[in-house]
This record gives sequence, C-alpha cells and structure tokens, in this order.
Amino acid sequence: MREQDLFGARAWPSWNISRSGNRLAGARGIVVLALFLVWPFWTAAHAAVQPHAGPVHVAAVVVTVVYGASWIVAMAYGIGRPPSERMVLVGWLFALGVGVAALRGNPVELGHLAYALTAAVWLLPARWGLLLGLVVAVAQLTALLVTTGSVDWSAALAVIPSTVTPVALVLLIRLLIQLSQAREEIETLATAAERARLARDLHDVLGHSLTTITVKAGLARRLLESGTDHERAVTELHDVERLSRQAHAEIRTTVSGHRRPSLAVELVGAREALRAAGIEATLPPATDHVPADLREPFAYVLREGVTNVIRHSGALRCEIRLGDSSLEIRDNGRSPARSHGSGNGLSGLAERLRAVDGRIEAGPLPQGGFRLRASRA
Repeated sequence: MREQDLFGARAWPSWNISRSGNRLAGARGIVVLALFLVWPFWTAAHAAVQPHAGPVHVAAVVVTVVYGASWIVAMAYGIGRPPSERMVLVGWLFALGVGVAALRGNPVELGHLAYALTAAVWLLPARWGLLLGLVVAVAQLTALLVTTGSVDWSAALAVIPSTVTPVALVLLIRLLIQLSQAREEIETLATAAERARLARDLHDVLGHSLTTITVKAGLARRLLESGTDHERAVTELHDVERLSRQAHAEIRTTVSGHRRPSLAVELVGAREALRAAGIEATLPPATDHVPADLREPFAYVLREGVTNVIRHSGALRCEIRLGDSSLEIRDNGRSPARSHGSGNGLSGLAERLRAVDGRIEAGPLPQGGFRLRASRA
C-alpha cells in the first residue's frame, strides 16, 4: 500500500486493522459486522416459518447463515490472506449470494450480493471491485428482464444503492485507512530525519569544540609544566572556559534546531584552533564572495576538515582555499587513516552538500598530505 495508490493495477490492500486494538476491540468489530446481517437473516427466517414454507425455504435459511458467517470471516480476517485465497473467498461469497437468490426464487434477492461486493472491494484491488460492481448491477438488471419480460424501473432503481453504495463506502474506508497509514509513515520518517539531523549536528559541534578544547588544554598544561609563559597559559585556559560555554550553548541551539553556523566565524575559529595545535595555517582573508546558500554547508565542511587535520593528520601546515563555489582544505600530514572510508563526518557533509547541488571529495595528494574539497559546479 505504501508504494501504490488506491487505484493501482496491483494495489492489493494490506493493513492490520487490529494492530492498535485488543481482543475486545476485535470482538466489537465482529458484533458490528453481525448487525449488518440482521435484515437478511430476519427475512430468510420469516419466510421459512410461513405455513406454505417448504424445504427450499429452510435451505435458504441455512445458505443465508453460511453466507453471513463467511462474509464476517472475509471482512474480519481475509485481509491477512494471500491474493489467491482472497479471490477464492470472494468467489465463494458470490456463489452463496447467487444461491440465496435462487433458493428464494426472486431476482430481487440478488441485492444480497451487496455483501459479497463489499468483501470484494475490501479484499481485492480497487479496480477489480469497481468492475465487479458493474457486473453485479448488469446481472441484476438482466435477471429482472429475463424473469419479468420487462424492466420494472422502480426495481431497477433499487439496483443502484445495492451496488454503488457498498462500493463507494468501502472505497472511502480504504482511502481513510491509506491516509492514516501515510500519516503514520510521514511521522516515522520525520522522526528518523530529525534524529539523523541531531546526530549529524552534534557530531559536527562536539567534534570540533572538544578537539579545540583538548588542544588548548594540552598547550596550557605544557606551558605551566615548563614555566616559560605563564600569561599565555592563563590565556589558553580562559579560551578553554570560553569554548566550553560556547559548546554548551551550541548544543542547546542544535537540539532546538536553531543553530546556523557562520562561515566567517568558523574561519576565525579554525585559525585559532590550528594555532593552538602548532599547525601553520594559510587562510583566506574574507568570505563575502561565497554565495549565501553555500556559506552554511561550507562552514560545516571547514569545521569538520580542520578538526580532522588537528586530530588525525599529524600535519605541520594547513592551507584553506576559498573560491566562489568551492572550499578546499589541504595539509601535509602523513596519516593514511583518513583515506579509508568516508566516516560519519564526511557522510554528513556529503548530505549537506547534496541539498545545494554540491559534492564532497576527499583523498590523499600525490605529493603527500590530504585534501578535502567541497564544490558546486
């Protein structure tokens, strides 16, 4: 049902109408279905107890009971059966419906085929149900014409509600169920997408922030241990405190979905992080020439790329090149680990860039080092 519309050529209905209920709810559903059978049971039983009634009328009662019981089974449990069994069940119901009319000896009794028709529309593809509705209407009109020699228009008009109403009602119910399923699926997909966004954003935020904090804390420790530059050590510790608060604020905005990184801010942060890590950095002077829709994804690329340089490369130099529609991060590191697989970070970057018709490339350079490039043709 998820891949085909209501009137698809092979749109076999498949749902579990009792998935959100229990045995009591299932019993209530069967009782409701049984209430629809009160009238045909009553008319058959009433005819069987008349003084002139014979074995045929008794047989009509038996067939009517079997017909009604089979219809309840079809409506309640047939939806879980494979297509071949559904077709057999629908054929059985039509045979019983015709049998009831034949035993009662009145073509008007073909109106009881409405039960078989509802089961057909419930269990079979919608197109098949519409076709069967047309066939049943023509069959009833033909039976009236054959038995009476003329068409009683009042009886002919009664054919319409006995065919159109069941088909329309069941199709409406099927449509409502399909819409409910679509809504549930949309909610599930939205939840999964939000979880993916949150995981991706937290990776981007915490990865860079914690790496920078670690580098600065390590630098401050070394300065304090050596006793060479106490003031700079204090400055680095102040930066650690500031970055910790900033990371905390970024996590809050990330969870709320309001975080929008700035390429210019990320460039300043990259300069500071690379300096603290002792990596010589060459950075572009400005970001104003970058198109507005690329600044946010490029900010994520810059943050992830610089984080990887600091954590994994062992590089001494890092160069960041920023074009109108491209961002490239190069280093002279010798770590081969980054060339094996894309990792969660690069997968997240690729997803962000696809949203703006961009792409991500990552791999070792022929002369040594590593390159991460984001671009849009």
